[in-house]
Amino acid sequence: MQNLANDLRQAVNQAVPELLALPSDETSARPAPGKWSQREILGHLIDSASNNHQRFVRAQFKDDLVFAGYRQAEWVEVQNYQDGKWRDLVNFWAHYNLHLARAIEQIPEHILTMEREKHNLHQIGWQTVPEDQSATLGYFINDYIGHLQHHLNQIRQL
Repeated sequence: MQNLANDLRQAVNQAVPELLALPSDETSARPAPGKWSQREILGHLIDSASNNHQRFVRAQFKDDLVFAGYRQAEWVEVQNYQDGKWRDLVNFWAHYNLHLARAIEQIPEHILTMEREKHNLHQIGWQTVPEDQSATLGYFINDYIGHLQHHLNQIRQL
């Protein structure tokens, strides 16, 4: 859908200059023990893009919105985003999400709005949907964009 794709593009295009303006040497500072640094938050957003890319594509070929979760903290840790180059992380995140926006705008409207009775957005959604309520792929994509904005705001606040 054009609006969802544009919302994602706008979020990325607004964030990139802000992210690149951050002092690279400060992006690895953790605000508290056990809390993610800006690099790790951005790494989490890369992992989210990767996982949701597959979900958005697969949802077009099935009647439900049931997808495997992933162990978010472990993904961030084993990929060691903490030691990644800030500029590389920002650019990879941006390009991946711009590709996602392109993929999203290819989804037919009837697929985006199809009510799915079976889903696990009560488990994997950012803003969850009760298990006994139907959900749409459009909602799930919008939820992804909200999740992305939430974490970008965390990075801005650090």
